[in-house]
This record gives sequence, C-alpha cells and structure tokens, in this order.
Amino acid sequence: MEIILKQDVQGVGYKNDVVSVKPGFGRNYLIPQGLALVANDSNKKVAAENVKQAAHKAEKLKADAEALSTKITAASIQVSAKIGDSGKIFGAVTTLQLADALNDKGIAVDRRQIAIQGSVKEAGDFKAIVDLHKEVKVELAFAVVAAE
Repeated sequence: MEIILKQDVQGVGYKNDVVSVKPGFGRNYLIPQGLALVANDSNKKVAAENVKQAAHKAEKLKADAEALSTKITAASIQVSAKIGDSGKIFGAVTTLQLADALNDKGIAVDRRQIAIQGSVKEAGDFKAIVDLHKEVKVELAFAVVAAE
C-alpha cells in the first residue's frame, strides 16, 4: 500500500514522502492517527505542490539568515556587568544579555539561537555561536566590560 506521510514518522519516512507500507499498518495506524494519506493521484499532486512551496520558503529563510549573519559579524557587542576587585563578574553573562545587546543594535535574534562557548565569568573578549538556520551559523565576538 502506498501512502503519503503528513508528518515525519520514525522508521518509515519524512513529511511528504510517498512510501510503501503494509496495508494493515497504513489502514489501522497511520491513516487514523492523521500521519498519512492514501497515495492517489490527487493527493500526490497536492504533496508535490507542498514540497515545491516549502522549498521556496526554505530558500527565502536561508537568504534572510545569511543577510542577518553579515549584520552580526559587523556588529561590535559590549556587555556591561558588575565586576569585583579580582576581575571576576558577580554571576555570569547569559544568552539573554547577548540577545538584548543585539536587539539594541537593531538585530533581532532569539536568545535560544545563541550558544556561548564556555562560561563567561570575567571581563574580556569572548565568542558565541548564533544558529540562524540549519545551514547558517555565525560566530559572534563580544566584550565584557565593567558597569559604570
């Protein structure tokens, strides 16, 4: 039995794939659970159109991410923190602080997209990775300075 998957199903295939499964598995599990459709001609045409539109959207998202990555590399980010006499920060610099610093520069990035390499607990220059797209990752250099 040929079916078109509506979602990723582990061990079977990915969304919009036309796969062949045993009839009982398709009729009794995949189709009633809303995970698949019967692969007739009209459903195949709809799936092909969905793939075409998704590819166009994915290409646009990638282009937007690449444009944003050039802005991030050009930006100089400084995070201010309270620093003690020994040069250590009270606490640590977080991804939220980096996201706020980028937003202040006009670069909209979610804090969950930022990964700081190591822990930032003293003043100095550090690096973080910003994951903008599955194919676009950019390195963000930032400096930690004493708050005034």
